[in-house]
Amino acid sequence: MTVRTRFAPSPTGFMHLGGVRTALYAYLFAKQNNGQFILRIEDTDQERFVPGATEVIYDTLRACGLNWDEGPDVGGPCGPYIQSQRKDTYLPYAKQLVESGHAYYCFCSKEEIDARKKAVEDAGGTWKYDKHCLSLTKEEVQQKLDAGIPWTIRMNAPTEGETSYTDAVFGEMTFQNSEAMDDMVLIKQDGMPTYNFANVIDDHLMGITHVMRGMEYLSSTPRYNYLYTALGWDIPTYIHLPTVMRDATHKLSKRDGDAYYSDYIGKGFLTEALINYLALVGWNPGTDQEFFTLPELVDAFDIHRINKSPGIFDVNKLEWMNTQYVAKMDFDKYLAMATPWFDKVLAGKNVDYRRLAELMQSRTDIFSRIPEKIAFLAELPDYDTAIFFNKKQKSDEAVAKEVLPQLIPVLDGISDWTEANIHDVVMEKIQAWERKTGSVLWPMRIAISGQESTPGGAFEIAYLLGKDETLRRMQASLARLS
Repeated sequence: MTVRTRFAPSPTGFMHLGGVRTALYAYLFAKQNNGQFILRIEDTDQERFVPGATEVIYDTLRACGLNWDEGPDVGGPCGPYIQSQRKDTYLPYAKQLVESGHAYYCFCSKEEIDARKKAVEDAGGTWKYDKHCLSLTKEEVQQKLDAGIPWTIRMNAPTEGETSYTDAVFGEMTFQNSEAMDDMVLIKQDGMPTYNFANVIDDHLMGITHVMRGMEYLSSTPRYNYLYTALGWDIPTYIHLPTVMRDATHKLSKRDGDAYYSDYIGKGFLTEALINYLALVGWNPGTDQEFFTLPELVDAFDIHRINKSPGIFDVNKLEWMNTQYVAKMDFDKYLAMATPWFDKVLAGKNVDYRRLAELMQSRTDIFSRIPEKIAFLAELPDYDTAIFFNKKQKSDEAVAKEVLPQLIPVLDGISDWTEANIHDVVMEKIQAWERKTGSVLWPMRIAISGQESTPGGAFEIAYLLGKDETLRRMQASLARLS
């Protein structure tokens, strides 16, 4: 048997992190077993369709390295791979179920259903469709069809007994049919199949052997199995995945900006770090290894090590992992990615971006935080002169008042403003003055940066600022001390 998995998202907006992880696991499992990974777009709910969302799915998966073997844009033997283009596929199977008694035509209007639902709920009951149209004879059904009365096709679900199946993660699952089953709509009034019906038909026709999806579908699976059995088809292996949560009680949410892949890429996380971390949210390799390339994940992935409990998406852990990835990046790639963030505060300032990147790469956790870390290069911030005090560096405001007037003419006398020259000239003077190095360089760096922590020391900052700006800031800080 050739393993065939699928990722079947709905084009309703941006890609949720839970969806990306589902795609990742389906991809890993297929590749580990020398199988095929199929992409299918499930757009039967046209009311929720968002223009451009299909392209977002393509772009996201490709950015993550999850290239599909069959799909809408690459083709394959089971196409088309967009459900709205398969509309004519589903009705014959629904009619087959009607003929076998496993489904029936329903002519109830929305108003009629709403009225009956209200009556049941007002009496304290829980509403399920009441099989109202199941009693119609074939002749009555045909008369209504001939009269053009709007119709749907509903599944004729069993109301007694129980349904069991085995899930690869959660084990043996048993549900009472009275609770898990209902006469769900298979074909809607517009002729489109519902998601619940289309995914069963498509999974069978596309030869899907292993269905990986969220654990929220555990209780829906008896309905799918009813359809598989009614149509005489083999039931695939189910691998239900734990929910991706923000914490023990909260899901990731759009409102909090932590739900979508694009949220994190927009904040400046690296895709490689995000995929590496997502793999570990709900699964563990059984070793201490934390960093994986995609090929390494293919080798290490084991569905039997998927957790049953929800996976907690710890942003702090992701930030730590992202920092490690950034530090190991090819420098030119880092420079290319950092440049737009440099430009946000330094555009037109004539700062040496390459040198700045050398200083910033090991200090970058998330790219979106770069602007705040380098904003002092654009303009000297309003700072409290108390930060001139540093016991270890033998510095305070009095020392700064003494040192800065000595430094200004020294810096002004440097004609070739290079980092090396600044270093050599200043260090020579420090020795001549017989001062502690820190007692000079700490006040100098505070005077030109206005903050205690900077990417690089006094010489690097002075070089990046340029001679004129360095001298201007030295004078301004000296005045501030007066």
